[in-house]
Amino acid sequence: MEIQLPFTRFTGKVCQPHILLFAIFLFYLVCTPTHAQETSSLSSNTIRGTVTANNGEPLIGVNIIVEGTDNGTVTDEKGTYSLSVSQGSTIVFSFLGFQSQRVTIDDQQTIDVVLEEEVSALDEVVVIGYGTQRRSDLTGSVAQVGAREINEFPATNVLQSLSGRAAGVQVSPTTGAPGAGLNVRIRGTNSIQGSNEPLYVVDGFPIFGSNPTLLNNTDIESIEVLKDASATAIYGSRGANGVVLITTRQGVSGETRVDLDLSYGQQELRHKLNLMNAEEYARLYNIQAANDNIAPYFSQEEITRFGQGFDWQDFVFREAPMQTATINVNGGSDNTQFSVSGSYFGQDGIIKGSDYDRYSFRTNVNQKVSEKFRVTLSSTFSHLKTSRRDSDGGARGNSLIGAAISAAPTLSPYNGDGSYTVLANAYPFVAPDIINPINFINEQSHVIKANLVLANAAVHYNPIPDLTIKISGGIENRDDRTDSYTSTNFINSNGAATVSTSQFRSLLNENTITYSKTFNEKHDFSAVAGVTLQNFRTTFLSGSGSGYLSDISESHDLGAAENPGIPTSGYNESVLLSYLGRLNYSFNKKYLFTISFRSDGSSKYSEGNKWGYFPSGAVAWRLSEENFLKNNRTISDLKIRASWGKTGSQAIDAYATLNQLMSGKTVFGQELYTTFAPGTRLPGDLKWETTEQTDFGLDLGLFNNRILLTADYYIKNTSDLLNTVTLPSTLGFTTTIQNVGEVQNKGFELGVDANVLNGNFKWDVVGNFSLNRNKVVKLSNGEDILGAFVDVIALRDNINILREGRPIGQFWGYVEDGYDENGRIKYQDLNNDGAISAEDKTYIGDPNPKYMYGLNSIMSFKNFDLTLFFQGMYGNDIFNLSSVSSTMDYSSGVNMPKEVLEDHWSPTNTDAKYPVISRNTSIMVSDRYVEDGSYLRLKNIQIAYNFPVQNLGIDWLYQLQVYVSGQNLWTSTNYSWWDPEVNSRGGANSTAQGIDHYSYPTSKTYTLGIRAGF
Repeated sequence: MEIQLPFTRFTGKVCQPHILLFAIFLFYLVCTPTHAQETSSLSSNTIRGTVTANNGEPLIGVNIIVEGTDNGTVTDEKGTYSLSVSQGSTIVFSFLGFQSQRVTIDDQQTIDVVLEEEVSALDEVVVIGYGTQRRSDLTGSVAQVGAREINEFPATNVLQSLSGRAAGVQVSPTTGAPGAGLNVRIRGTNSIQGSNEPLYVVDGFPIFGSNPTLLNNTDIESIEVLKDASATAIYGSRGANGVVLITTRQGVSGETRVDLDLSYGQQELRHKLNLMNAEEYARLYNIQAANDNIAPYFSQEEITRFGQGFDWQDFVFREAPMQTATINVNGGSDNTQFSVSGSYFGQDGIIKGSDYDRYSFRTNVNQKVSEKFRVTLSSTFSHLKTSRRDSDGGARGNSLIGAAISAAPTLSPYNGDGSYTVLANAYPFVAPDIINPINFINEQSHVIKANLVLANAAVHYNPIPDLTIKISGGIENRDDRTDSYTSTNFINSNGAATVSTSQFRSLLNENTITYSKTFNEKHDFSAVAGVTLQNFRTTFLSGSGSGYLSDISESHDLGAAENPGIPTSGYNESVLLSYLGRLNYSFNKKYLFTISFRSDGSSKYSEGNKWGYFPSGAVAWRLSEENFLKNNRTISDLKIRASWGKTGSQAIDAYATLNQLMSGKTVFGQELYTTFAPGTRLPGDLKWETTEQTDFGLDLGLFNNRILLTADYYIKNTSDLLNTVTLPSTLGFTTTIQNVGEVQNKGFELGVDANVLNGNFKWDVVGNFSLNRNKVVKLSNGEDILGAFVDVIALRDNINILREGRPIGQFWGYVEDGYDENGRIKYQDLNNDGAISAEDKTYIGDPNPKYMYGLNSIMSFKNFDLTLFFQGMYGNDIFNLSSVSSTMDYSSGVNMPKEVLEDHWSPTNTDAKYPVISRNTSIMVSDRYVEDGSYLRLKNIQIAYNFPVQNLGIDWLYQLQVYVSGQNLWTSTNYSWWDPEVNSRGGANSTAQGIDHYSYPTSKTYTLGIRAGF
């Protein structure tokens, strides 16, 4: 048997250490020499035959091998072969571009085989806005992630499958907590105040907000990421940040199949922080006492007796299970196709008391009513329950994560009588806000329950074969309830409860007409036009109370509170009316043209600015269809693309342009009156945020498309940025919203999809690499915008900035300049005025990565599969806000990393990492807390065994796979804290990226699973 290889030269070079593994795989991809397997065993029975394609043409060079042996041959120039085999053997016929076929030998002498042609990757259908298109006909920049990659490992959110899978897409978890949100950025950050999340469209329904949490991974057929303006302009005012199209599994004609997917995983803390033990803790604070000229807190006898002490990390963190179960029923007839599934996802957090459960039920039905009418229905219902133990930042020990790190190892959670230890009372140097973590675990609850419904129905009418009229209506509905309670047993608490509910509803009506026709076998023409209307409505209600005689009712009886809070409620509604159109034309499959236009009218904007207009155009030239390349043996496909277009972002709430009256209370005489007065925000005459994008792309297929390369260079310019601006107090208003400036993103993306080896051993490699350069081009009056204000007691200041000519969200602070003669930190006087002030602040770091990359290696040998998925980024900084209190706050009695004890300033160690240990040590926002956040991570490794159910004669089972996998098992990084993949202050509209503030750590997971098809 001959193992086919793509090519044998490699001329690339590695430019950074964090893509070394990526380069090694590419090296194997292009450098492995070809070799042939010799026939190693003979049998007394010789079979002969011919191998042809389904059009009758003989196939030359087909690999024919006896399964499980090295005994094989290839077909000759007439497609014929001869091979000696033994009775009962299984012969495998395989050929590039065709589906492999297995034949079991009885007493045959002649076996003729017809191989079915596989669908080429370029012939795959890709979902685009309001339609589909063959990959080979794309003029825009579109990335696709298939069902196999999406369902590779259990995840709380389907968007986790995009991390490292698609070039130009950055996925950042806010924390590692179960059910935590994700930040998704496509080609950088565009907006200051508006959302930077892409638009998510599920089965044609543009859903509100971010993170489609109602979906289960196993229900997804594919995810398409629309990146350039040619692809996204059809979504107009919501396409500036890219569009993510999610398609769920559809029914197919044929026998009914039942798919079962079960998995069980065990999670654990990826690694512990190297904190001081009890003896070291006591020594550190004795050093602090000596430096502050006070008596030591601990005697040597006490220090010796302390020993290792209590490990609070082991107490707070645990091993926790994660479980999934999905059953899908799929089938249908020529007239009716259906897909129905039910699923459960359950994840207990690695912090005690945190968990996440999702129950989902999904249906897709396609009913042919007549030759001209067809009805489709897609619906998903999910129930979510989240019990949170998120730290939400905090300072010192007044949050769960902060408390777990800060608690003194000389103490334990319980006193001898079983009561909770009051850490703040243990020693005179411990601050009152150092709280025993058991209080957060046992005496606080924060439970969120949500019911989500997404339903979309459509009537398809074909008056003539090439024309489709589609009328659809849908609803997205979400009901949330959050119950929070702090018991009377919580330190210094008399009981406090809060209940909040919110209801969101979106109604959608879309009416489109699509025409597709091929003329004279050369002119491919398709067009779509439509009008859509979407209504958004949100209501909310919140109540609270404090002072409870008993904890029995928790938050379920606010009337039992001694001090009821003032309830709050609200309502907002907006409408978006849109007209859209797109025209695609292809001449002879060589010259491709796309133009689109969308007009959006939003109720959010003031008169004269309600409508936004978003055109786009793209051209592509398939050089591989020209005569000078058509029969080239190396280049099997070559297409160059160029596109331009405008997209938008609404970026304001429903009533931002109105002068709103706000209710209040006031006293006249002895009476309390309700008042209405203008709010503190001055309404403005606002324009849309508009993003103009130009993209140049290249699609290249080599060696009969065994290697597919996609490259894009883009420039995005966003103008009329919206932001809140502070006003002089003399105006009577404190703030207003204005169109304040411009932002630019430009970058490069490269994707590689390669079939490295074929035959008995198969190896596919999929990789991507991307870089983005972001800068603020213009701000109102050139004034800086300071952001990310932090208050951790020891430090109160802004830590990032937006400034013209600089990247969004750069860290902003002081540069340290060693220590003075007393071991205090010195800072550089950058303006040389002899004093340290805000004028000496400068750029101290950049959270934006220089580049990102991902690599997926899929290897198969006989019935075994091995998948390795690596993901990483390079050149991004992290502001380690956690380390401020945990390494520099010497006045509160917090525990610290061992290196603080081992490497602090003293008269004999003046070049230390940390300053003198003293309560009088003062700190500022500085480069000390900025760390390299680059990392390379083995995101997933999976070993699977596929049982040969056909060979075993089990006709009621068509698939059975057992697998074991591991997630986040290995990470290479220089970041000192728990995990570099963190974004505590992240959010849809956040420009404060790359901050780690007592975040819930990311776990590593071991998973055992089974996939079966009946």
